[in-house]
Amino acid sequence: MRIYVGNLDYSVTSEELKSLFAKYGEVEWAEIQTKSRTGRSRGFGLVDMPNDMDANTAINALNGTPHNDRPLRINESRPRRTVRDLYASGGWYGR
Repeated sequence: MRIYVGNLDYSVTSEELKSLFAKYGEVEWAEIQTKSRTGRSRGFGLVDMPNDMDANTAINALNGTPHNDRPLRINESRPRRTVRDLYASGGWYGR
């Protein structure tokens, strides 16, 4: 299961994110998303856990908990939307 982790402090590293979830089971990879031009953190990351039961346990345990004085927002990741998706669904406002 791919997990979205939001409201991260900009100083959090991918390794730190991985160790946060490793307490709940095997983590295949964890990555902080960065801005392509600056390399600065975008304030969220993605974690991939192969066992859905472990992933759900981690989501329930960590969602809303403070990390570096910020409450984490954690849920199952949704597919990324593109501009094409926005037009296909009736425009930017999704009529």
